[in-house]
Amino acid sequence: MPEQRLAFGPFVLNPEAGTLLRQGLPVAISYRGLLLLSAMARSAGEVLTKSELLDAAWPGTAVEESNLSVQVASLRRLLGSMADGTEWIATVPRVGYRFTGAIERLDEVAAARDSEEPEPSIAVLPFVNLSDDAEQQYFADGLAEDIITRLARLRWLFVCARNSSFSYRNKALDVKQVGRELGVRYVLGGSVRRSGQRLRISAEASDTSSGRQVWTERYDVQLADFFTLQDQIADSVIGAVEPKLYAAEHQRYISRPPASLDAWGFVMKAMPHIWSWSSESELAVAEQLLRRAVDADPDYPRANSLFAWTMASRVLLGLAEPAEVLPRANEMAQRAIAHDADDPWTHFAAGYVHMMARRTQAAVAALTDAITLNPNLAIAHVILGAAYGFGGMPEDGLHHLAIAERLSPRDSTQQPGVLTVTGMCHFVAQRFVDAASFEHRAVQLRPHFGAAWRTLAAAAGMAGDLDEAAHALSEAKRLHPTLSVQWVEKYYPMIREQDRAAYIEGLRAAGLE
Repeated sequence: MPEQRLAFGPFVLNPEAGTLLRQGLPVAISYRGLLLLSAMARSAGEVLTKSELLDAAWPGTAVEESNLSVQVASLRRLLGSMADGTEWIATVPRVGYRFTGAIERLDEVAAARDSEEPEPSIAVLPFVNLSDDAEQQYFADGLAEDIITRLARLRWLFVCARNSSFSYRNKALDVKQVGRELGVRYVLGGSVRRSGQRLRISAEASDTSSGRQVWTERYDVQLADFFTLQDQIADSVIGAVEPKLYAAEHQRYISRPPASLDAWGFVMKAMPHIWSWSSESELAVAEQLLRRAVDADPDYPRANSLFAWTMASRVLLGLAEPAEVLPRANEMAQRAIAHDADDPWTHFAAGYVHMMARRTQAAVAALTDAITLNPNLAIAHVILGAAYGFGGMPEDGLHHLAIAERLSPRDSTQQPGVLTVTGMCHFVAQRFVDAASFEHRAVQLRPHFGAAWRTLAAAAGMAGDLDEAAHALSEAKRLHPTLSVQWVEKYYPMIREQDRAAYIEGLRAAGLE
C-alpha cells in the first residue's frame, strides 16, 4: 500500500515520491533533508534521537553529528516559521529533535480532490518571428527567454523550463495537448515583428484545461522600450493568471535590464550554443558572442555569468588548462554576482566554477542560492546533482536530477547532460553496469560529448565490458587528446580519492596509459 502524503501548513510531503510541495509547487529540498523531514513528520510530536535521525538520513553510513545539525538548520530555513512564529522543528537539548507541527495524513480521496484544481503553472512557448529577416529569430527567442526568467522568480508559480517549452517550435499547437505534456495550467505564446527601430508584438495566454484565452494583447513600440515591455507583458500575464497572488508578490519578477540592447542581443544569440555545452565548436561560437556582449556592456551580469560557464565547461571537456581558466571564470562569476546578486544565473555560474575547482561546499551553497532565487531553474538542479555526485553523495545527486526532469520534462537539449550526470552518480555508487548504460544513452544522443565518452570508458572498464570500454576510450581521446591518468588525478572534479581511483582503474582497463 502506498505511503500516505503528509500535509502541514502550506506543505505536502510525499515520502514515497520524494517530493515536498509548498502550495502545490515543488520545493528545492536536498535528498538528506527530505529523508530527515520524512522521519520527523511521520513521528510528529515525538522526540527522535540524533542516532535515529542519522540512521534515517544516512543509512548504513558513518557520518559526523555535525552533518545532522547542518541539515536541520537548512530545513528550518526552508520551512520558515509556523503562523504563530514558532519553528516546525524543535531542538531537544542533548537528545535530538521533535517535529512540532500538526500533521494531516492525506488519503486517496483527498489526493484526487487536490488534483482537480491544479496550482498556478505556465509554459512560455517560443515567440514566432514575423520579421522579413530570419536572423531576427534571436529577438523573438530572447523575449520569451526573458519572460520565463521574470515569471520563474515567483515562488508560487511553476514555470516550465525553457528547453522543454521551446521543443514546440514550428509545430501546430493544441494548447490542451501542451498542457497535458508539460503538466501546466496555462500557455503563453505570441509573435514578434521588427522593422527598423519599431517592434510589433502580440501575446496571448490560454487556459490548457479549456483552450480558452484568458488574456491577449498587441503592442506597437519603439525598440528602446523593449525591456520595459517585457516587464509589462509579464505583469499582465501574472495579473490574468492569479491576480490575488500577483498583488502580494509582483515585485519579485522584475529584473535589471542590461545597459546595452546590443549586449542583450549577443547573449540571446549565444544561448542555443550554450545549451549544447558538450562540443568545442559550440562553445567557441558561444564565447565569441559572449565576448562581444561583455565588450558592449562589461558589467552585464548575464553575459559574465554565462561566459564563466563556458570557460568551466572547457575544463570539464579537457579543452583548457584549469589553472589558467578557472580563476578567470571565478572572477567573472563573482563580478556578475556583485552587479546583480538577485539574478539566479550569477550564482549558478559561480556554483559550476566551484564544482570544477573541487570546492564542493562552495558549489552546493552557490547552486542552492540559485535555486532559492529561481525554484524553476532546472539546469541548476542538474549541476547541483553533479556537485553532489562528484562530492561522493550520489543519492543526493540523483534526487536533484529527478527534480530537474520534473521541471523540464521535454528537454531534449539537456537530456544528454542529465544522462551523463546520472551515469556519473551511479559510478560513484559503484553501480558500474547502470553507469555504463546511462553514459551509452548520452553518447547516442550526442556523439561529440567527450565527458560522457570518458565516463562510459571508465564504467564499462569496471563492469568488465572491455570492447565497449576500448571503443569509448578511443572516442574520448579523439575529443580530449591530452586525456591521461595524471589529468584525471589532478583535474577531474571527483573529490574522494577512492572514486578517482576507481575511475582511473576503469580507464586503465579500457587501455588508458
